[in-house]
Amino acid sequence: QVQLVESGGGLVQPGGSLRLSCKASRSIYRMGWYRQAPGKQRELVATITTGGSTNYADSVKGRFTISRDNAKNTMYLQMNSLKPEDTAVYSCTANSGISAYWGQGTQVTVSS
Repeated sequence: QVQLVESGGGLVQPGGSLRLSCKASRSIYRMGWYRQAPGKQRELVATITTGGSTNYADSVKGRFTISRDNAKNTMYLQMNSLKPEDTAVYSCTANSGISAYWGQGTQVTVSS
């Protein structure tokens, strides 16, 4: 079992920045962020492996950066140039290749 604790959401103006964090209770191979906006399906934002291989949704490439500190079992999502359409609940996920785990989600609201 893996527990995931997210932090860092909030309200930001368009063009602003936020950094999300997700701390896992133990090391796990692949971690990532998904988001779900009201009335929309959940979508992948970005993933990262313990080796540092990353994958991004086209909608966030060039604006978001995913990273992780393996020593702290913590993953980060630096979000820059935020747009109103980035408003969603962002959820941390971790995948061992056998099981998938989810955090409780954190709200990100981009609005003036």
